[in-house]
Amino acid sequence: MKSICVYCGSNPGRQEAYAGAARDLAKSLVDRNLRLVYGGASVGIMGLVADTVLELGGEAVGVIPDALMRKEIAHPNLTELHVTRSMHERKTMMAELSDGFIALPGGIGTLEEIFEIWTWAQLGFHGKPCGLLNIAGYYDALITFLDHTVAEQFVREPHRSMLLVEQSPNALLDRFAGYAPPTVQKWVEKADT
Repeated sequence: MKSICVYCGSNPGRQEAYAGAARDLAKSLVDRNLRLVYGGASVGIMGLVADTVLELGGEAVGVIPDALMRKEIAHPNLTELHVTRSMHERKTMMAELSDGFIALPGGIGTLEEIFEIWTWAQLGFHGKPCGLLNIAGYYDALITFLDHTVAEQFVREPHRSMLLVEQSPNALLDRFAGYAPPTVQKWVEKADT
């Protein structure tokens, strides 16, 4: 592993624990010589994780669509900043540049990004680890719902288990280091009748 994509909020969130987790994750990335790939903003949790990586001597690579350069306030001091024409290009480039994907607490965009990359893993488009950093119980209700999707037989257990969940950055990155994707296919074969 060389690069980890971090999805997170362009807002700071209500609890200080979210900022603390961003700093802890940044430190873990730098300690493991892992490059940060993220959405390229200088604000919110996004800006904090990038600032901390840079302050600690690590590399931070931002990917931001031209339409969000002003809204999300593109970070001016990154190791690299890629400007794309669309959100689709942004997400594709982030996926190509990364060897694993972590969602810190965030909003709709964060959820959409981690769900899309997890879906790509489920479909076999990549074999890279995906995970939630569940800080201060932020993802508890979502985790319960995801387990419900398995109970209701809309998601197969091996696919549910592809989304790793931990409360500390080091625990999640340790699991990433040993990750092997399941070999089960997405579709269940129809029985002959």
